[in-house]
Amino acid sequence: MLLNNTTRGFLWSDAETRTLLNIWGEQDVQEALDGNFRNSFVYRDVSRRLAAMGFERTPEQCRVRVKSLKRQYLLAKEGNLRNNRQYHRIAKFYDTMERILSSRPALVDPQEFIDSGAGGEEAVDGLDEDAEDAQDVYSESTGDCPFPAETEVKLEYPTVPIPIPVKVTVGNNSTLERPHNSSQLASHCPASTPKQRKRRRANFPVERVMEQFLKQSAQAEDNFYRMEERRLQAEDHRREAEHARELHMLQMLGQMFANISARPGCVAATVAPAPAKTAPAQVFSKTSPLCAHRQSSPQTDSLSQQGHLLSSDPQALVFERHHSLGSSSHSVMEEHIRSMVKKIVPPLSGHKHKGQDGRIGIIGGCQDYTGAPYFAAISALKVGADLSHVFCTKDAAAVIKSYSPELIVHPVLDSPNAVEEIDKWLPRLHSLVVGPGLGREDFLLKTAKEVIEKSKARDIPIIIDADGLWLVTKHPSVIQGYQKGILTPNFMEFTRLYETLQHKPVDGGDHRSNVLQLSEAMGNITVLLKGEQDLIADGSTVVTCSTEGSARRCGGQGDLLSGSAGVLAHWAHAASQAGLITGVNPSVVAAMGASSLTRQCNKQAFQRHGRSTTTTDMIQEIGPVFKNLFER
Repeated sequence: MLLNNTTRGFLWSDAETRTLLNIWGEQDVQEALDGNFRNSFVYRDVSRRLAAMGFERTPEQCRVRVKSLKRQYLLAKEGNLRNNRQYHRIAKFYDTMERILSSRPALVDPQEFIDSGAGGEEAVDGLDEDAEDAQDVYSESTGDCPFPAETEVKLEYPTVPIPIPVKVTVGNNSTLERPHNSSQLASHCPASTPKQRKRRRANFPVERVMEQFLKQSAQAEDNFYRMEERRLQAEDHRREAEHARELHMLQMLGQMFANISARPGCVAATVAPAPAKTAPAQVFSKTSPLCAHRQSSPQTDSLSQQGHLLSSDPQALVFERHHSLGSSSHSVMEEHIRSMVKKIVPPLSGHKHKGQDGRIGIIGGCQDYTGAPYFAAISALKVGADLSHVFCTKDAAAVIKSYSPELIVHPVLDSPNAVEEIDKWLPRLHSLVVGPGLGREDFLLKTAKEVIEKSKARDIPIIIDADGLWLVTKHPSVIQGYQKGILTPNFMEFTRLYETLQHKPVDGGDHRSNVLQLSEAMGNITVLLKGEQDLIADGSTVVTCSTEGSARRCGGQGDLLSGSAGVLAHWAHAASQAGLITGVNPSVVAAMGASSLTRQCNKQAFQRHGRSTTTTDMIQEIGPVFKNLFER
């Protein structure tokens, strides 16, 4: 019995089938099928075109129907080769299929297709497709089985002598022995009555073979999907357990440091003599900005030795941590960089033209994720960019356009020539944000990778977030060493990227050291680690953004940050080239501005809406928060 499948079993009318073949036979569809291993997006496009013609079919139904027609065509073509006209009646649309497939390279031998039970159809399609029911093969277009109900196969065997002892009773109870084998028996038989040789006939219909093959294929496919579902569930459980374990460790560490800070020894360390203070502060605090500028000398070597001696003292270690996390030098540097943000903001002027203050591009947006690219693009406009371009897939474009008329939406991300289409716009863009709503399909990630390479060649700032960081985890070299690049991971994205590059787990007790190491491993590009306090590193320094946020975490906050970072990165590098800011990395200035803005918007929106705060509420706060932070 064949397995039930909700995507099959729907009868197609002749008009519907001819419309499907006309669309499937178009040159752009055939080129997309020939050039891609995964072709689900092609059949989504075919389904949309079919719907535009008035026929509602899912991409899976279109794919199954085309596959069934190809199988019928191959069977009919093999029948033509054998000069057997009954095969030609199998494919009702033989001429149309001949016109379409004759221009494509023959990827499978029809005789091999027949003999192997359609085992070569994967070579025809070039992808891993579902096995079809027998109904897709024969009865889907005509409703009748094209073969006779039964195909007789004649089996002939040579005559073999079989010994048959026979006794015949005659009069007076005497017996006569007949010949002992069939040959002797035949010699005694009259020549006028020869034995007719029997022919054995075996019923072996092709339909039964095909049905058995399809049933086994469907069973194997279902088993594969069940195993894959179990694997994904196990992976989700593992991630949840890992996250819970890390959260538990952080809570334990926080409680431990809180208990230590409450001891009298901590106060004693705070009022310790000046030499004891200076040594551990400079030796142990790797995260202190002063450490990077410390010169080697006999005096500092002596302090280093004192630091190693003091390392055995828990009170000294407590003081060192207290100094590294709460020293005034960090606050001074944070305020200094925040003051640099005010210098990079371009003044408003009536002499400027549209686009002069920033044209930002967002690479992302697919069928499942349409909100993320909108949040990033609209945040860029709210911060002060003149134009926001969103490069997304076709099925996401209409949804994103409906969110706001201010956005320029390009539905090219899933087209076969997506890179060429986006490359036409790159000379007009000032910065690029890659990742919001991008998804993890191989074709989309490949397109994003090539766009990043072309953007690097044009020397424009690139901010990578969300699924763009998944691409960087798989291919770190795509952004490694690019000084105008900014990565904005959350803790889970940071952990995945850190363990890929460092080949060791993240140190849960020293996030400043972790973010500094990751920045160095990525070629000293700017890394903004989002968390309770945002940490920004560029390979030489680590800066903390201590602007107060709120306890509310909702989806889309990271997209607000990445969109605003795209605008600020353009302004910062332009100001650096003009000499308005010196002595500080422009990407760090942009990251600090975006982090401060996002956290303050979160705080003010939470004060208004409390637990019901959403990213839309935060976007409404961008104007007054930006003016309060950077325009006073």
